[in-house]
Amino acid sequence: MSEYRVAPAEGPYKNRLIASASPYLVQHANNPVDWYEWGPEALERARAEDKPILVSVGYAACHWCHVMAHESFEDPTTATLMNELFICIKVDREERPDIDSVYMSAVQAMTGQGGWPMNAFCLADGTPFYGGTYFPPEAKARRYNMASWPQVLRSVAEAYRTRRAEIVESGRELVAHLNRIAEAPTNNMFNFPPVRELITSAIDQLSLQYDAAEGGFGGAPKFPQPMTLEFLLRAHLRGDERALPMLINTLRKMAWGGMYDQVGGGFHRYSVDARWLVPHFEKMLYDNGLLARLYVEAYQVTGEQDFRRVAVETLDYILREMRHEQGGFYSTQDADSLPYPGAPHAEEGVFYVWTPDEIREHLGEDAMLFGQLFAVTRQGNFEGRNILNLPRDPNAVARVTGASPERLQAVIERGREKLYAARARRPAPFRDEKIIVAWNGMTIRALVSAALACERPDYLAAAQQCADFLLTQMRRPDGRLLRSWKDGGRGRSAFWKITPSCSTRCWRSTPPTAMRAGCARRSKLPKQLWRCSGMLRPTCFMIPPPIRRPLSLVRATSVIMPCRRELRWRLRHSCA
Repeated sequence: MSEYRVAPAEGPYKNRLIASASPYLVQHANNPVDWYEWGPEALERARAEDKPILVSVGYAACHWCHVMAHESFEDPTTATLMNELFICIKVDREERPDIDSVYMSAVQAMTGQGGWPMNAFCLADGTPFYGGTYFPPEAKARRYNMASWPQVLRSVAEAYRTRRAEIVESGRELVAHLNRIAEAPTNNMFNFPPVRELITSAIDQLSLQYDAAEGGFGGAPKFPQPMTLEFLLRAHLRGDERALPMLINTLRKMAWGGMYDQVGGGFHRYSVDARWLVPHFEKMLYDNGLLARLYVEAYQVTGEQDFRRVAVETLDYILREMRHEQGGFYSTQDADSLPYPGAPHAEEGVFYVWTPDEIREHLGEDAMLFGQLFAVTRQGNFEGRNILNLPRDPNAVARVTGASPERLQAVIERGREKLYAARARRPAPFRDEKIIVAWNGMTIRALVSAALACERPDYLAAAQQCADFLLTQMRRPDGRLLRSWKDGGRGRSAFWKITPSCSTRCWRSTPPTAMRAGCARRSKLPKQLWRCSGMLRPTCFMIPPPIRRPLSLVRATSVIMPCRRELRWRLRHSCA
């Protein structure tokens, strides 16, 4: 199914990322940029040459990461400027969430927003002093009256050269601010009000943000927020009458929208609009693992068969398209793919969208009813094509068309099957085939929950096989779990807490060896890893020494130092 967009063996450029185990980093191995992976080698060179560091963070399925790479990192002129002025480090956020968390917190504190690609400018010791997300090339920047990437590079380098003392002080103040925020949750951990009061207060806040028309919270873009939705389910079970209507409406709207893959199952990353219609088309294992379990539990509470269907389709998608032959599950599928075999450039979402002519070609006499059900029009809803979605209840379509509900259901099932077969002949999106232990743990929990609720023994077998894979292939000789694995290549050490959690799920159904192994690993944990309430935090990550890893992402806007104000002023006026 997967079409691998990795660096070619031959090309005009080849940097040290060619030896990386990360598919995302290998995608940048033929950039003319002199990329380093995160590590002491890059930091030593920055100190030796007295250069600032550029830390650029992304992931393989990120559409805008690919856009910036194509526009800037593959451009020889821009790459020359980057190599001349900076020591450049590329980071896969899925392999190094520790590094991503530190610099994302800094970028959010400086700009009030975050996202990927994320680009942070740092002192030679890793202390951040400026940053942002996507920056366009010069031609596009002029069109949108924005600072271009080359302008940002020159302005940051000039400030580093001529205003070093202010930049160092600015970075120190930012680090101190982030450390205060990181310590705050620990300092207040035992001062919580009673649980019921906390739940009521949280529901009050969610009610203010709730979109009663379309479900979800806030406006565009909309993320599914499975943990928030699971909280609503738990609040309902504790007796809060406001929680369940918000949960049910949101789950229905997400499942009926284009953010849900109506043909192949599974959820895309998020919706760019407030109606769950147009997604960013990448698919993430952790999103689908969390959402599948949420839909299973919602089905158990409400008995709504549509929730069961969505959970089963999502897990079937994971087993069909995201599973390693030994039982582990891959990380992501890309948003972009080639519009036709041999096309020069990939396009976002083209794998998932349809024209009316394509619907008629593949569905024949079912095309008219299927098109009415899934809102297929000549003008389309995404760049002249159609993202399939269900804006109307099928029963309402049955009343308008005179078709029986049974016939409509048969049309839906035949249409999905035929379109899936047709779609399988298209060039597929790239699949990042590294296996991440934490995301696999989430998927194990979903599979076991669905195995019991939906009477699917194959899900339980898949969960047990995945747990066995994690414990045999993703464990070091000293018993520590690894964060990631790809083709036998082993990544860094990971969170410990996931194995007892996912193994317990398997054990509740059938006692596997995974439960005994998980408990054994937990009993041998060093005492310094434990925090209160049994929570574990990783201590094995290599993070820039000046910054403590925050317990949550930061959205602080109060740290605005004079040097950074002037730097932003220069960037703003340099493109006028």
